[in-house]
Amino acid sequence: MERIQYHFADHKKRYGSPKITRLLHQEGYTVTERTVSVYMRQMKLRSVVSKPYRVQTTDSKHNNPIAPNTLNQEFKVLKPNTVWVTDITYIPCRGGRLYLASVMDLCTREIVGWRLYNHMETSLVLHALQAAYAAKRPGEGLLHHSDRGSQYTSKDYVEQLKTYHMESSMSRKGNCYDNACIESWHSILKKELIYCNPRFKNQEQAYNAIFQYIEFYYNRKRMHGALGYLSPARFAKQFTQKSVA
Repeated sequence: MERIQYHFADHKKRYGSPKITRLLHQEGYTVTERTVSVYMRQMKLRSVVSKPYRVQTTDSKHNNPIAPNTLNQEFKVLKPNTVWVTDITYIPCRGGRLYLASVMDLCTREIVGWRLYNHMETSLVLHALQAAYAAKRPGEGLLHHSDRGSQYTSKDYVEQLKTYHMESSMSRKGNCYDNACIESWHSILKKELIYCNPRFKNQEQAYNAIFQYIEFYYNRKRMHGALGYLSPARFAKQFTQKSVA
């Protein structure tokens, strides 16, 4: 029970019984998830939950060319830096609305690039893409999937994709499931960071909190069920070790 309390606090109330059970197994404890769940109820430890809240961030009322839905919900990817997905989400702030653009590697679920601005202009998503490219330097032919918002269909963004030799894929109109993985990531961010803390006072405070969450918690520490309960960074490291071997 002491170790349960430790892991619950260490992950800032974000872990429920399934992930805490796996942490205990790593420490050598023989315990079932049901037992951990019972202990957590006895100690009144409950993982954070969020209220449903959504602000529309997709502006698809434009005449820009639309790329085909090449990804077609094929979310299982075998190699890093072959498929990236991206989207924008709203971040509440006392000082005014903020918007986060994220780029995720669909194989490792790592957030490879992101930007937080007080507007939804093309530069928001363009700079997030540029940050991702600078960090990972993927080879030619990477599949880039987004919704059909005006930012992603803009001339500047399309030209940047061509410069990087990336293939564009876009969700069908009004179908959020076509970009479900990045939508899920934004939901996790809001559940575990945004909605369980006081509203950010200003953009600087929001940036610092999101930076710490993405770079030091989500990418490097947080278990991901789709990755065999490894963090994105640990999962990605396996590919580096294989290539060296």
